Amino acid sequence: MQLYNTLSAEERAIMIDDAGQQRLTLSFYAYAKIQDPQKFRNDLFVAWNALDALGRIYVANEGINAQMSIPAENFEAFRETLEAYDFMKGIRLNVAVEHDDHSFLKLTIKVRHKIVADGLNDDTFDVTNIGVHLKAKEFNEILDDPNTIVVDFRNHYESEVGHFKNAITPDVETFRESLPIINEQLKDHKDDKNLVMYCTGGIRCEKASAYFKHQGFKNVYQLEGGIINYAKQLKEEGLESKFIGKNFVFDNRLGERITDDIISQCHQCGKPCDNHTNCENDGCHLLFIQCDECKVAMENCCSTECLEIIHMPLVDQVRLRTGKQVGNKVFRKGKSENLKFKHSGELPETALATVQKTADIRQKIKVKKVLLGKAEHYYVKAQVGQFTIENQELNSGDKILISGPTTGDQEMVLDKIIVNGAETQTAKIGDKVTFEVPFRIRLSDKVYKILD
Repeated sequence: MQLYNTLSAEERAIMIDDAGQQRLTLSFYAYAKIQDPQKFRNDLFVAWNALDALGRIYVANEGINAQMSIPAENFEAFRETLEAYDFMKGIRLNVAVEHDDHSFLKLTIKVRHKIVADGLNDDTFDVTNIGVHLKAKEFNEILDDPNTIVVDFRNHYESEVGHFKNAITPDVETFRESLPIINEQLKDHKDDKNLVMYCTGGIRCEKASAYFKHQGFKNVYQLEGGIINYAKQLKEEGLESKFIGKNFVFDNRLGERITDDIISQCHQCGKPCDNHTNCENDGCHLLFIQCDECKVAMENCCSTECLEIIHMPLVDQVRLRTGKQVGNKVFRKGKSENLKFKHSGELPETALATVQKTADIRQKIKVKKVLLGKAEHYYVKAQVGQFTIENQELNSGDKILISGPTTGDQEMVLDKIIVNGAETQTAKIGDKVTFEVPFRIRLSDKVYKILD
């Protein structure tokens, strides 16, 4: 019985590309009493590995905290593996606004003392006495109340690229640091103010709201499902975003855009930028903001020292790290004196720049079109896509649109088509058709004929 990864991240990335499946990035959490976390962990690994589910998951006696990537076609089967447990029946899955097939490249499930390192003694207060959950519309309304104090319970590198307007953004490196700081800062407003809190997916607020109610705060509220769920509801309900900028996420994407505003700067040159980079030096891996120009000039490094190190022979790089605690510092929270334009604490709410939209990715193209069928395979090396024609005819010379959540909306004109293995001019309903596609497509991408 396989209980651990047997493939490297690089091997998994190739398999994902070859499979051509649309993947969904999602997160969820649940507080519950788990008697045997190790057995729970092993059972989940077996079930999820069979579904090609990947991600970073923590389990403990107090519950589960998960960020994951799963094939879209396995979504319902994945939900069934959760609902096999009573405490996860009907659980909310926070599906990402933006998807990336490579958001996670391993299935890592770890047993921890706690699913979030909050530094609290849960025996000293009622962890189930939580604050009032607010949906996006309700959250927007309470933010307009002058008696509201809104607090960001994320870390400095998260709030720097995006936060709610007028929010208190503590200059902290861990969640546990923020609790006593906020308690002291707001101790005179326990009765007369609405304490409204938010985080990435809601899990930090779940414990924090109970903690602050125990501390004597009368009116405690939290954003249900965090920023991830808030962004989803904005789109579904057409609401105004009170959040400005980008939501930092803990996977290979490092963020998903909520508004087109850029409120942070490249830490090296000061240019408006909100794209995070991990320092290329294996002995550093500092997480920092870096623009495209500095990324090229500094080769993904945070300093000239790290730049010099990555050009040393590997044996010398290893020697420099020997005896030092390096470990996995992909999200190292320490700050560096080398980062001249790093900001924390009180953060700006005025956009420094606006994201430049590309014309071909994730754009809804307003054209008259008719559905032809869907993608079934993509041959990466040959850059050839295979489609099944389910409606109408497709002819050589037709202008088509290929559309999907990750692929975006891409137009092209067909110069040549192969139908059921032979080159011809027309594909009819039921035919398998292949043709060159100069961009990556996924299974279940739709193909449309554009009408004049």
